Amino acid sequence: MRATLTVACDGRSSLARALPELGLRKFTCPMDAWWFRLPRREDDPHGLVGGVGDRFFSAMIDRGDYWQCAALIPKGTDTRRRAAGLDRFMGEFTAAVPWLADRVHALGSWDDVKLLDVRLDRLRRWHRPGLLCIGDAAHAMSPVFGIGINLAVEDAVAAARYLVEPLRAGAVGLRTVRRVQRRRWPTTAATQALQRFAHTNVLEPVLSGRPPFGSRKRAQRLSELITTSRWLNRLPAYFLAYGALRERPPAASVR
Repeated sequence: MRATLTVACDGRSSLARALPELGLRKFTCPMDAWWFRLPRREDDPHGLVGGVGDRFFSAMIDRGDYWQCAALIPKGTDTRRRAAGLDRFMGEFTAAVPWLADRVHALGSWDDVKLLDVRLDRLRRWHRPGLLCIGDAAHAMSPVFGIGINLAVEDAVAAARYLVEPLRAGAVGLRTVRRVQRRRWPTTAATQALQRFAHTNVLEPVLSGRPPFGSRKRAQRLSELITTSRWLNRLPAYFLAYGALRERPPAASVR
């Protein structure tokens, strides 16, 4: 099959990532993630809920009738922790999130708990003649802040804006695909820098049994500053939702 342009948007396992000329750059990640579901009830909290356990960090995402749960564990400890038994983990989990204790038995076995090998990386070059990588194919994101899908959608919107007219004309040059990367690189780099900061200062200490930011008092002061400051409270939410540069679709839809 031949195409004017092939867009690699097939995730972090994309074959395009193996091209040495794209230059994959990897960053250290201190954790892996377990994903599982638990039932949600009407009187449960709403939105995103978190908790800290014995060398793991939990996050529950409100999906309406169920909780999508993540447990961030020290990298490479999946086999050892599973060997300790599901009941032990459920005990540790409910110690961190006690209001879910009455429904953890919804997990029948470890088959209900999926492992995500967490990666954080990006291509130095997202394009070659006739090829453009976007989304996780261009930059695998950590699950921290849960914004990998945001960046992927933003990449697609930006790509549509730059590519719509050249595709109509039937000719997409290297200059065009370069413009997509130049537009999206600042948000990608800034987001990954934020995730790396969270890895180093929050997740790695918690997963090692140490207080984040060097001391509990310092972590508490920072938390109070963010939650009480109107400006600091809104800025991260805006950045996580829209990115460093807000993307808008092309003025006219593709015919």
